[in-house]
This record gives sequence, structure tokens and C-alpha cells, in this order.
Amino acid sequence: MTDEKESALGFLPENAVLSLLRDTYLAFSDRRDSLGLPNPGTVDNIAREVQKEVLLNNYAFSGLRADLTKAFSVTPLFQVSHSFSMSAGGIPPYAFAVLYGSPKVFLQGNLDNDLSLSARANYRWNSSFVTKTNTSIAPGSGQAMIQIDNDYTGKDFTASLKSMNPSILEGGLTGIFVASYLQAVTPKLALGLEAVWQRTAVDTGPETAVSYCAKYKGSDWTASAQLQAQGAVNTSYWRRLTEKVDAGVDLNLQFIGMGRGGGGGLMGGSVRREGTTALGARYNFTTSTFRAQMDSSGKLGCLLEKRVAPPVTLTFAGEIDHFKQESKIGLAVSLESAGEELLEQQEKAGSSNALPPPF
Repeated sequence: MTDEKESALGFLPENAVLSLLRDTYLAFSDRRDSLGLPNPGTVDNIAREVQKEVLLNNYAFSGLRADLTKAFSVTPLFQVSHSFSMSAGGIPPYAFAVLYGSPKVFLQGNLDNDLSLSARANYRWNSSFVTKTNTSIAPGSGQAMIQIDNDYTGKDFTASLKSMNPSILEGGLTGIFVASYLQAVTPKLALGLEAVWQRTAVDTGPETAVSYCAKYKGSDWTASAQLQAQGAVNTSYWRRLTEKVDAGVDLNLQFIGMGRGGGGGLMGGSVRREGTTALGARYNFTTSTFRAQMDSSGKLGCLLEKRVAPPVTLTFAGEIDHFKQESKIGLAVSLESAGEELLEQQEKAGSSNALPPPF
């Protein structure tokens, strides 16, 4: 390991100052390697176990939906899908999607009946560095968006640089830029920060904000906390109860009036506090998954995914808002078509050590 680091710094000329810097760097790197710190993930996914796996934020829907997927290849991954929907939640009635994935490239395109186009293009430069782009174009002026993410995954840290609608065509730099860094300081504790710089137009001044985060991972539980700009606090706690059951709680507090120009804080004025708490659980069975969630705003929801046959999956979603006296219900069916050859390719791909596509 030391020989590799010395070769990486071999381009530096030989002098006393640079030799001291090189020796300090090598000693520090050896010390870090001896700690055996794991990679903590990204700041965006610091509460992934709760927010993206247990709670219903990314799964709930209403109305009727049908997804038809045809897979043509597994290595490389290539499939097309047709989605039909009857819903009042803004989901288009029809959408056509194409997906391609290899160890270095991931491409996905989606076109709906309103001619709104969304596309993703990810590229893995090496095992540590991945660039991701997300573009959406809709009919009408001002309905375009582009986002570029660059993620570098080290042994015990992750650094990310994200830009949304960057432009220099107006005579200056505009857009939203987000830089984040998450570092493991012990085998269980990780600390990080996120900085945001944004400017909507050249004739307006830029706005900046900094937030801080921490994550602690136990043997069967994970806790995370984020102190965001303008006085927002988000905490989450996830725990595995049994081999097939896990649960989590997510707390979001906003202290309106504490930020710059808010009028509150130490100089007097009122600080208005708003917050929501969500509690959820997930049950993983052999051929089905059940999620349930309740929050402090009076909403109670559940979602059941059931694979009734190898190519057929049924999904039922329901939500009741006790305070507003409203309810929603959703039913979806997913059909996947794949031949025996593709199933054999999938088994071979699962047993190989090839890198997955950079999703």
C-alpha cells in the first residue's frame, strides 16, 4: 500500500519541503488505513434506511396503474416498458421508457403522452468516480431542467458536487450548486457538511447556505441528524426488529424566523416552530412486502406489494387523512416478460463479480 502511494507522488521533485509533505501525507494515509473505517455513503442518503426504504414517500400513489416491461438482455441490461395510469395525482396517462445499463454506462429515457421527455445518463469513470446527469424537457417555455452530479467514493469518505441548471449565457454564472462531504471518523460514526450556492439571475446577488449532518450506525440500528440552514432540523432512527421486520421514525422541525432576515433569534421577535413526525414499519415476506406509516399530521397509510406469479406483481396503496377527512386508494399491476435465456443470463450475472450499472 505504501509503495502505491509513493508511486502516486513520484512526480513531485525532490526537495526538503516536498519530502516533508510527502512523508506527512503517507503517514496520515497509513494511519487512516489502519483504522479500517468503512465508506459512510452520501449526504443525500444519510437517512436512506428510513426515508427511502421504510416510509411511503417513494411508493405511495392513488388511482389505477399498469406497467408492462419487456426485457431483451441482462448483460448488458436492456428493457422497454409501457405505463398506463388513471389518477388525479399528476401522473401522465401513458409513458414509454427505455433502459440500458452496463458496468460503465446507464441510460434511461421516458416520454409521456404530453411529449414531456426525461432522461438520465450516468457514466462510471472508474470504480470510485461516477458522473450522473438528469434532464427533463416539457412543452412550453421555461420547462427545461438539467442536473449534473459528480460523486467520488473513497475508502472512508464520499464527496459530491451537484449543479442544477448551470449557465454562463447571461454574462455570469447562474444556477444552483451543492457540494457535500461525508467522512467516517470511527467505524460507527460519520460526520459531514453540505454547502449550497445559488443565483437565479445575474442582476441578483448569490445566496449561500451550509448544513451539517451526522450518522451513527450500530449493530442493528442507525441514527442520523441534519442541521440545515434557516433553522431546520431533521433526525431519523431506524432499527431492525427481526430478520424480516424493520421500523423507523423521521422527525422534521422548522424554526421559521431564525434565518437571516427572519426577524427572530437573539435580537428579539417571534420564532414560529413547525414540525412533522412519521413512524413506519416494513414487513418482508417470501413473495410480498408490506409497509405501514402514520404521521403527526393525521395521515395513516399502507402499501402491499405481492408477487402472485413470477411475471406478475400486484400493488395496493391506501391513505386516510383524519384531519382533512380525505382518503386515497391505489391499485397497480406490473407484468414483466423475459425468456428462459434471460433468466439464465440473470443467474450468471448474479454469480459474477462484475460491477452493476451506475444507477
